[in-house]
Amino acid sequence: MIDKASEIESVIRVNNLSRKFGNFTAVDNIDFQVDRGEIFGFLGPNGAGKTTTIRMLTGIIEPTSGSAIIQGHDIRKESILSREHIAVVPEQANVYLDLSVWRNLMLMAELYGVPRDRRINEGERLLDALGLMNKKDSKARELSKGLKQRLMLCAALVTDPEVLFLDEPTSGLDVQSARLIRKIVTELNDDGLTVFITTHNMIEAGDICSRVAIINKGRIAAIDTPGNLRSMVRKHHYVEAVFREQAPPLKKLEAIPDVTGVECDKEVFRLYTETPGSVATMLVILTLDLGLELEQLNTRKPSLEDVFLYYTGEGGK
Repeated sequence: MIDKASEIESVIRVNNLSRKFGNFTAVDNIDFQVDRGEIFGFLGPNGAGKTTTIRMLTGIIEPTSGSAIIQGHDIRKESILSREHIAVVPEQANVYLDLSVWRNLMLMAELYGVPRDRRINEGERLLDALGLMNKKDSKARELSKGLKQRLMLCAALVTDPEVLFLDEPTSGLDVQSARLIRKIVTELNDDGLTVFITTHNMIEAGDICSRVAIINKGRIAAIDTPGNLRSMVRKHHYVEAVFREQAPPLKKLEAIPDVTGVECDKEVFRLYTETPGSVATMLVILTLDLGLELEQLNTRKPSLEDVFLYYTGEGGK
């Protein structure tokens, strides 16, 4: 239940939202909210319901049941108003291939009623910011995948949205395009733009998202900040150790109290535990007792990828 105080701040509110395709339930009674001015990551395996959720929120398909409110407007009862100040960048760029880069941009601005002077000024600014000015007169079909995705982002931003939906915006892109898109999105968010992003890139999500939701088999498995989610998966905390010259026998490492598992990658040992501090202390004592020497010793929290695997059933939950 979302209280009145959070309603004021939330830009998107989703309650019991579901979508079925025949007998298959793609999205199953999900609840979440996206607060104004945050980058909200929506993570999940292929087929988990990420794109279906975006398509419902942006009016492409109808929910089977449940409700969603975008900036105070119900997506079913007030579909036009709910889409009035949003923009969408789909995973597959759907630019007009036979139009120039500039004409693609101006057409989108015209469709959204952006005044002529403003759309020209903003269009030039966006092309310059996203490294497309030298492609201004090129046909869209001549662009690489990365440049087409940059053009899609330009076309979305020229409408001056208040909420931006990005569906796998950097999937399959060259490093330069992916980095530039992340940079532009982060800068726009700093200026107040609310962003809803789906991504398979765990590093990307951890770096730019204020909060993330993990969806699995159509249901929300977890929602929190990346840092809090990493802290919650305590069984994936570990002590990382590198020994000088010789390591203790593996059986002695496994016998340390509270160690649930040991992995070795070349010379780096990982001792998994819910109590990394005490395990690190006992490891030091064991090393001294055996007359050995530690070269490196660190306690580590799980990565967002570890969290993702944990909540999607692939990480030993």
